[in-house]
Amino acid sequence: MVASFQQRLHDVNPDYETFESLHTLQVNLGNLCNLHCTHCHVNASRRGKEVMGRDVMDRIAVFLTRHPDLTLDITGGCPEMNPDFRYLVEQTKGLAPRRMLRSNLAIMAEQGFEWLPEFCRSNDLTVVGSLPCYLEENVDQQRGVGVYEKSIKVLKRLNSLGYGTQVELDLVYNPGGDFVPGSQQGLEAAYKTELSVSHGIIFNHLFTITNAPIGRFREHLEAAGTYSDYLRMLAGRFNPEAAGNIMCRTLISVDWQGKIYNCDFNQALGMPITTDDGSEITISELDDAGMNGKQIDLAQHCYCCTAGEGSSCTGALVP
Repeated sequence: MVASFQQRLHDVNPDYETFESLHTLQVNLGNLCNLHCTHCHVNASRRGKEVMGRDVMDRIAVFLTRHPDLTLDITGGCPEMNPDFRYLVEQTKGLAPRRMLRSNLAIMAEQGFEWLPEFCRSNDLTVVGSLPCYLEENVDQQRGVGVYEKSIKVLKRLNSLGYGTQVELDLVYNPGGDFVPGSQQGLEAAYKTELSVSHGIIFNHLFTITNAPIGRFREHLEAAGTYSDYLRMLAGRFNPEAAGNIMCRTLISVDWQGKIYNCDFNQALGMPITTDDGSEITISELDDAGMNGKQIDLAQHCYCCTAGEGSSCTGALVP
């Protein structure tokens, strides 16, 4: 029996259960993706049918116009496969001081998407590329045969355009199984050495993100009979120092229909932010939702964000 995450958080500090202030607007363009990764929490694939349209993108642009100090975090699925990806990037140019694109990298090497590196550079997008290991065997096992080779090709192209030097290029590490990432600082050093020596690739930061026990990864755990063990392990690694920095205190996630959530994990689980009467809130109503001080929707999967060094969309939460 795993203790309630919400109670554990409450025992550390009741304030950690509530939303503090909005710093990051994370926009999920849908579950369409060219890959079929074993750890994917949104079950994204080429068969994805949830695709954000221009009407929701327009509402996001309007919201950013009213809040010009936010970070815009663009994710998916594979966000670049959304037919209106260009439109969103162009409509939000100049509306956020920092715009991040979460890319699986391999998409930029596929036929018909070769324009992406130059497009990202010309629009000053920070690229956050998923590379769950610096070893080819591990990446291909987790993401599919040939993905590592494509990713390396794309990283070299991004470097040639000034990424890693003039424009920020970050990488993401996800564990290849049911364990918590090691030291983010140590892994970043290892990545930088291996990628530089083997491929001449440079990047700025490495983000370590713990696999959430939901979606395709939960299916994998249940098939192996290890779901309960994984949850107990996460709870056993609960770190009070990470608790106050959980991303849901400063981030709002927007889905393909414009509904809002405390994080992308809650979005995948169908746990939207609601009003007191249970009505769902959309991006158009976010300004009037009275978010500051509002209770965060918490559940057992949240243990993945406080295990070890902690985990967020920008990596570890404690040194």
